Amino acid sequence: MKLILGISAYYHDSAACLIRDGHILAAAQEERFTRQKNTADFPEEAIRYCLQAGNVTLKDLDAIVFYDKPFLKFERLLENFYSVVPRGLFAFLKFMPEWSQKKIFLKSEIKKALKTIDPNLKEPINLLFSSHHLSHAASAYYPSPFNDAAILTIDAIGEWATASIGCGKGAKIELLKEMHFPDSVGLLYSSFTYFLGFKVNSGEYKLMGLSPYGNEESEVVNHLVDAIKKELVTIFDDGSILLNQTYFKYRYGLRMIREKKWTKLFGIPPRKAAGSLEQIHADLALAIQLVTEEIILKMAQTAKELTGSKNLCLAGGVALNSVANGKLMESGLFDDIWVQPAAGDAGGALGAAMAVYYHHRDNVLKEKNGSDTMQMSLLGPENSDDSILEFCSKKELSPRHVENNNELYSFIAKELMNQQVIGWVRGRMEFGPRALGARSILAAPFEGKMQSKLNLAIKFREDFRPFAPVMLREEANRYFDLSSGAHYMQCVRKIKEEYRMKRSVNYRQLNFRSKLNEPRTKFQAISHVDFSSRIQVIDNEDHPLFYLLNHFKSISGEGVLINTSFNRNEEPIVNTIEDAYASFLHSEMDLLVVGNYIFAKK
Repeated sequence: MKLILGISAYYHDSAACLIRDGHILAAAQEERFTRQKNTADFPEEAIRYCLQAGNVTLKDLDAIVFYDKPFLKFERLLENFYSVVPRGLFAFLKFMPEWSQKKIFLKSEIKKALKTIDPNLKEPINLLFSSHHLSHAASAYYPSPFNDAAILTIDAIGEWATASIGCGKGAKIELLKEMHFPDSVGLLYSSFTYFLGFKVNSGEYKLMGLSPYGNEESEVVNHLVDAIKKELVTIFDDGSILLNQTYFKYRYGLRMIREKKWTKLFGIPPRKAAGSLEQIHADLALAIQLVTEEIILKMAQTAKELTGSKNLCLAGGVALNSVANGKLMESGLFDDIWVQPAAGDAGGALGAAMAVYYHHRDNVLKEKNGSDTMQMSLLGPENSDDSILEFCSKKELSPRHVENNNELYSFIAKELMNQQVIGWVRGRMEFGPRALGARSILAAPFEGKMQSKLNLAIKFREDFRPFAPVMLREEANRYFDLSSGAHYMQCVRKIKEEYRMKRSVNYRQLNFRSKLNEPRTKFQAISHVDFSSRIQVIDNEDHPLFYLLNHFKSISGEGVLINTSFNRNEEPIVNTIEDAYASFLHSEMDLLVVGNYIFAKK
């Protein structure tokens, strides 16, 4: 069994991945093609792309693997509704039609969708199903730099499992311990996402970004942490938790929480999506972040005890909490930690295919020698010169064409130094939720007002949101203490103390907005209010940003840039030149680079 297609769909973050002999040929999320953020639709376009990239058809595949076991999930849903009768009737009536018409007969539904891609596809189709947490574990372990590792998967929920600890040795994964629904770290964190007025399943990043504005050593935060641990969640020594279900409604309602009880507990009402952000909201965000970090650290300690491994792999939606990942790295529990760049459900498509190839077959895992096999997570489509020229002809555009790459890098580096904001589309698109330098918006990190400009005039999002730096290895080692590779923006670390600016004497008394404008470091635009940064390190000459960073360093003295995803608020990251040009045109970006073509607005 050599050629395997992995699929995730029908819940959120649909995606497809194609592997051959354990090597990743292509992977992409459906949202990038349909432009529907976090879409749950069957990944028809992502599958078409993967097949095209592999130069194969559906008939050539040895197996197609779905990342989840629908009957187990259906069993859990039925048992849950039965246990909360008569509550949950409305939720049950809403969920049943979709399951009875589609999800319970997922095998036939998938086959029907595949025949839309290839009407001549004949039975039998070798369609397999992996368990949700095995898919996550496989996505983290098999592409990691390790040939043995502890594996920690934490998310909202799979079939029954909400967190699991596994061990990878050679080509085999063994799941050693699980925590089950309704107790879930992911659902706990998402409940606070909801209470603080952000969108569940996508606003968790905002909650994490808000938390550093909280006053960590204040009595308010201590009180909130105590309230969470006393009333909402019991944390056991092994990292398992017990949620007090009298405060939650996700088992039987159409909302996450019992809002009146939360209002009484925390002394504030739920924040409306368009409501103003106050210090108490930041303090509450910090409180749940601290509780989440405590849980994750205890789970990691248990993983260490159960496996004895010096390495750790992380996956699941909660593994995208880069602040917690930074604390985990700082703890020294493991010598090395690797987080799957597509840690959420999209990565399940990759994991499902890998699980079948390695875990369920007798294929050998090659010695990796400390390098991961994710190919910088640049696994998506690329804009060809022909597609760029066709678009320009259609729109009657005359961009500047720069054939020499060094000339291109030199020109863009100078523009960046002149405070120009650059839309950057080069090479294959990233797989996962973060732009890693192929579909990015780039800017110089020195000017403090750049953060506000990017948030309000280009990304059209909340002004408190931080920006991540992309940097060369030399800068990363100079300014930060790093124990792991940090190639995928998966960990937050604080800049070394000698590079921090002194805070105002009355810093803790400053209001929310004043903290945002407080001078922090010479890299003001990529330093959060607690001196932290979500780091991406570039040390591979084949990366689309490697030579640009070197050219920028030759001018500025620093191989550091702002790197944020090329999209506007609530839109997926751009894929094609059409997507990029529309975003460029309707924002205050100064230049757009697609391949070796430079677009300006004048």
